[in-house]
Amino acid sequence: MQGLLVIVFPFALLLFALAMEKVQTNLDRLSVGRAQVDEFLESADQTDVSNLAKTGLPAALDELRNRRSGGRDDD
Repeated sequence: MQGLLVIVFPFALLLFALAMEKVQTNLDRLSVGRAQVDEFLESADQTDVSNLAKTGLPAALDELRNRRSGGRDDD
């Protein structure tokens, strides 16, 4: 039984590490930098603050940029 554990544990640990790397990648993609927060706070109005409360900073910042660019969607 211990021999099986010695064989299985490294593979389980490897799979866990790979899963956590994927989670970290998704979190990094969704994270917002200090410059983006400063940009938002300098030019946000009541609508932008409402969007921030409803959808979070990345979506509110995208909405602000879309409104600034005349409604163009850069996706």
